[in-house]
Amino acid sequence: MGQRTAEIHRQTNETDVMVKLNLDGVGTYEIDSGIGFLDHMLTHLSKHSQIDLVVKAKGDLDVDAHHTVEDIAICLGECLLKALGDKRGIERYGHSSLPMEDALANVSVDLSGRASCVYNVEYRTDKIGDFDVECLEEMLRSFANTGKFNLHINVPYGTNSHHIAEAIFKGLGKALGAAVRVRGTEIPSTKGTL
Repeated sequence: MGQRTAEIHRQTNETDVMVKLNLDGVGTYEIDSGIGFLDHMLTHLSKHSQIDLVVKAKGDLDVDAHHTVEDIAICLGECLLKALGDKRGIERYGHSSLPMEDALANVSVDLSGRASCVYNVEYRTDKIGDFDVECLEEMLRSFANTGKFNLHINVPYGTNSHHIAEAIFKGLGKALGAAVRVRGTEIPSTKGTL
C-alpha cells in the first residue's frame, strides 16, 4: 500500500483553497481559512481522526462565509477520495457517540462510494459568534457528496450551539478516523469494489 496522501487546489472567482491530508498521520494540523470558528472545528476533525490536515483558504468573506466553507468542504471530499484510492484494506465503517457537556452527537460514516448525508441537528441559535450555523450543514453535506460517502449525524439533545457543533466535529473525527484505518488487504465489499 502506497502513501495515502492527497493535495487539492481549487481556485474560483470567490475563493482560493488548498487542502492537503495524510490518512496515516497523527492528527497534526495547520488550518487558516480566515474563519475562526471553522478553523476551530477543523482542528477537532484532524486531531480526533488522527488525519494530518492542512487547509489554507482565502475567500470573499466580505460577502459571507458560505463560499469559503463550501469550497473547503469540496476540497476535503476530493482529497479524501483521492487518498483512499481503491479503498483496499480499509475498515470502511466508523461511528462515534460523543458527548460535549450538554450535547451528544452520534456520527456514523460508510466510505461506500455513494454519497448521502442525513443531518438531524437543531441549534438554539442562528450564529456561533459571527458564524452562521446553517453553514455547518452545507459544509458536511458538500464533504459527504464530494467524498462519496454516507454521513449520518444525529444530535438528540444539546442546549449550547458551540457544544453541539464541537461534538459533531469531534464525533466525525472519531468516526472517519476509524473508517479509514487499514485492517487487511481486501476491498471491504462483497461487490469487490467501492
